[in-house]
Amino acid sequence: MGHTSLDRIIALQRNPANIRNLCILAHVDHGKTTLADCLVASNGIISSRLAGKLRYLDSREDEQIRGITMKSSAISLHYALGEKEYLLNLIDSPGHVDFSSEVSTAVRLCDGAIVIVDAVEGVCPQTQAVLRQAWLENIRPVLVINKIDRLIVELKLTSQEAYKHLQKILEQVNAVTGALFTSKVLEERAEKEERAEKEKEEKEREAPEGPAEGPVGELVYDWSAGLEETDDSHLYFSPDQGNVVFASAIDGWGFSIQQFAHIYSERMGIRAEVLLKTLWGDFYLNAKAKKIMKGAQAKGKKPLFVQLVLDNIWSLYDAVVTRRDKEKVEKMMASLGVKVLARDARHSDPKVLLSAICSQWLPVSQAVLSMVCEKLPSPLDIAAERVERLMSVGARRFDSLPKETQELSRAFLQCSSGEDAPVIVFVSKMFAVDTKALPQNKQRPLTQEEIAQRRELARQRHADRMAANQQVDNHESHAQSGSAPHAAKPAGDDSAGGKCISAQMESLAVKEPKPEEEGKETFVAFARVYSGVVKRGQKVFVLGPKYDPAQGLRTLSEGCCASDSVPAVPHLSCCTVDGLYLLMGRDLEELEEVPSGNVLGIGGLEEYVLKSATVSTSPACPPFIPLNFEATPIVRVAIEAKHPSEMPKLVRGMRLLNQADPCAEVLIQETGEHVLVTAGEVHLQRCLDDLRERFAKIEITASEPIIPFRETVVRPPKVDMVNEDFGRQQKVAIIHQVKEEASQGHLSETLHLDPTGLVTITTPNRLATVGVRAIPLPEEVTRLLEGSSELVRTLEQVNMSLREGRTLEVSSRTLEAIAGLKAQLESLLQGRKWRNTVERICAFGPRRYGPNILLNNVEGYQRPSVWQCLDRGEKGRESGAQATALRDFDNSIISGFQLATLSGPMCEEPLMGVCFSVERWDIQSSAHPQPQRQDSLEDDSRSQEAVVEDKAREEAEGTAETSTQEEGATAGQSQAKRRMEAGSVDCYGPVSGQLIAAMKEACRHAFQAKPQRLMAAMYTCEIMATAEVLGRVYGVLGKREGRVLHEEMKEGTDMFIIKAVLPVAESFGFADEIRKRTSGLASPQLIFSHWEVINSDPYWVPTTEEEYLHFGEKADSANQALKYMNAVRRRKGLYVEEKIVEHAEKQRTLSKNK
Repeated sequence: MGHTSLDRIIALQRNPANIRNLCILAHVDHGKTTLADCLVASNGIISSRLAGKLRYLDSREDEQIRGITMKSSAISLHYALGEKEYLLNLIDSPGHVDFSSEVSTAVRLCDGAIVIVDAVEGVCPQTQAVLRQAWLENIRPVLVINKIDRLIVELKLTSQEAYKHLQKILEQVNAVTGALFTSKVLEERAEKEERAEKEKEEKEREAPEGPAEGPVGELVYDWSAGLEETDDSHLYFSPDQGNVVFASAIDGWGFSIQQFAHIYSERMGIRAEVLLKTLWGDFYLNAKAKKIMKGAQAKGKKPLFVQLVLDNIWSLYDAVVTRRDKEKVEKMMASLGVKVLARDARHSDPKVLLSAICSQWLPVSQAVLSMVCEKLPSPLDIAAERVERLMSVGARRFDSLPKETQELSRAFLQCSSGEDAPVIVFVSKMFAVDTKALPQNKQRPLTQEEIAQRRELARQRHADRMAANQQVDNHESHAQSGSAPHAAKPAGDDSAGGKCISAQMESLAVKEPKPEEEGKETFVAFARVYSGVVKRGQKVFVLGPKYDPAQGLRTLSEGCCASDSVPAVPHLSCCTVDGLYLLMGRDLEELEEVPSGNVLGIGGLEEYVLKSATVSTSPACPPFIPLNFEATPIVRVAIEAKHPSEMPKLVRGMRLLNQADPCAEVLIQETGEHVLVTAGEVHLQRCLDDLRERFAKIEITASEPIIPFRETVVRPPKVDMVNEDFGRQQKVAIIHQVKEEASQGHLSETLHLDPTGLVTITTPNRLATVGVRAIPLPEEVTRLLEGSSELVRTLEQVNMSLREGRTLEVSSRTLEAIAGLKAQLESLLQGRKWRNTVERICAFGPRRYGPNILLNNVEGYQRPSVWQCLDRGEKGRESGAQATALRDFDNSIISGFQLATLSGPMCEEPLMGVCFSVERWDIQSSAHPQPQRQDSLEDDSRSQEAVVEDKAREEAEGTAETSTQEEGATAGQSQAKRRMEAGSVDCYGPVSGQLIAAMKEACRHAFQAKPQRLMAAMYTCEIMATAEVLGRVYGVLGKREGRVLHEEMKEGTDMFIIKAVLPVAESFGFADEIRKRTSGLASPQLIFSHWEVINSDPYWVPTTEEEYLHFGEKADSANQALKYMNAVRRRKGLYVEEKIVEHAEKQRTLSKNK
């Protein structure tokens, strides 16, 4: 197929029924970009000879060097299937785990996906991840089993063995899909059962005397019943359904069973429908009866797929690649009706001849594109369930959204491009483009008229130049004949004439566009139109992720559009669409308008969109749900400019990088460091290169990676460091010793440490006392809280709105999830120690949603529960009324807890898995009126003298309360006394502020009174390696504190899959070291998994006799936890206790050495 014109693509964009938006998903190095090359070559954009070698959609230099895709790239292709013409918006995505956020941005914009699986490696970790992402976004996948040539050339399998191997790969892929489907069905079934139970309870309440319905035994039901009832046949990949293609993209061939069914139906006279059903499966051809029969395996016959399909491909490879038999090749070419160029036939590399034959016999682009057009849905087929899910943000349920918003779902489903249809666009990411690469700034090819015009200009310029030269010659001849004084004037005339001619020449010169600022980056939004027609110059609303359509509709008048002068609405801004672009891989084409159902680039949004956003002409449109990212950014580095004067350029560059990368995060820490957070080592390297070469364009220095840790407490150990049981008394003695050390230098009148671990602190003004105890949370509870952070955040938002007296519409699903979290916590926190704990939870921390808990164990203090949104009855209101008296101080206690959990005492890292129980909280009555007065005075920021005078004046007028005063004292004496008291209180600041500081210190000391431990971030590491390098892989893992969980051999190959965990702190350079040690035969995939407690105590010193014997008096053998802790403290500028030996054994004498 020849190159498709832009006008043809614009015409195809208007018919959404024939548009297919699809992305290519796979594990790294499974052949995504090579397949994309073959599809691009089918449109004549690149030569079919270069397909697979050029990697056209890998436009970045580092992508070409590394050989992996690092960003999603889109291209629009035209394909004619029969009489229908289709427009395919193809997005190629990365397979490396570090760039899985790019996969999320691609999947959101698509309706279908091509999932590629390597025929040798099979289903890999990232294959499972992309299938899960496709499932979560509700898009339909089709399967391409690629690199089948490796089965022939590398593994040297027979066609029969290859068939069995391909069957296993299909089973593996279907197993992943089946697991996702099963979990969904079981969830729906559970929800249905819960609803049925609630309805039943309501009926029983209405008619309590009604008879019981049947015996109890009938209530027991089979969970698998839901699975049996649900039709899942369309979910699975099966060649006879037409959703599987077998291919070798590098050799340019691929086929589906339909192609061979049509070929053999003509030759053998068997109906194509029969062949379709029997080509894949346990069928064989009975040559005598000329019938297709079942039971090939039982009778030891060749399956039909092997006999009619694989044997032909195997014999072609044997003749062309293995034996290089020219005669046989010529016979095959004649039978296939294939003609090959003489230079291809004579080429020394047999693969050139092979791809020349295969690309004509079984072109991969035809097989894949016809499957895409037939099996993947068009934008018109978008599921109503997907639309509702996209529009239901956070705690809001779809039916609680405003009526106008719910009506927009109709526009979604119709995918209408009418004039009155509202424009709805989702921007999934922003990508940077060099300003010179934009279509309006590129030099376009000249038309015939322009070429003729330029030719005429050049002729005229030449004629003028000749006339000017003639004039100069005439002047010279006059000068020679005349006298010297007269010669000056003609020279002047000549210069004037020269200027005149040059001015004419300038006017004749072609007006070149002014060059833009050198290397300036412009941001283009990567987006899809879901409804309406986007036009250049159109005014639209940009909706932030927290935009509330109900609030927007209340503020804005009905029928309001973005072109009007709009009143300020939170998280809503108006902007103009500057440019619309057709994405063509490395190039952009300018468009005037884009109808619904298409993928496009939008210019002019860089000031309004950070990473992703929803754009609409209707204020009723809700923001879409956030993208679902698989990888968590965990690798941090601090960045600074090499020359301090270039700091503003670095700040601007980091802002641009933050906008251009969906996963990268840019922070400024309290220390003033500029920190870049990335998903892994390769991602970090790419971000730093971008910063140096594209965004900041300055020399930068990056620190060693900042490793995140967490701090926690554990239960006192039962054995010492040499696995000897602690004696009861000895254990107590050691804990006492630890407590003494912890409190040494801190113990004062205001701090008391109880032998049971209760820490009591009094505020400096002696008005409030707080008693706190630290308790380690069970590991399951910590995991649950960490996994439910979004839900806890929602819970906190609901509670805040209840405290402020606002009502927030919360979906029943969210309330059920909150109730489920509460029930799970109650089931996990069992036993005498945790009795009624869940009801007494005051707050979670840090940042109000972390994995630490604050408990209210103060006698006689009832405060509203964090679960008050579950029961908003009279009980909740009563408890709220009781708590109002201590409300300000309650907030101070929670703030102190939040500060304490944000930075622990070991190395100022956040706490994890710690429960702080407030057991004592005394406030003197004189403290009550003080906070408001002092807070207001502090707000006015007056000086201390003014405060004292003001209070004295208030008290003199009788407005202030007095705590205690003697009855017989004179007014002047009491006033002076009160003034002194007020001054002494005020010098410590407001009571609320002192209470925050006291609470924070109490939590820190309570934490130190327990055995402290560091928690390290851990990667899950999956390594594929051959048997001969297995030992070296284990060696590298052992050296880096890794722990192997299990290993298994991949069936049908000599590859082992090793699953291990590795600390993030030890992971830098790990992939390079593995590749070096194994000569490239092993490649690891690192994904952040969990936090794990480091068993060794960083403060441990030998105490028992056995420990002294084993470790020596100094115990200076490497303590991993201490090493990590000191590294963090040193980086943060905290005090590090270490002995530095300056002169070792060298003898020092005062006299100079001779």
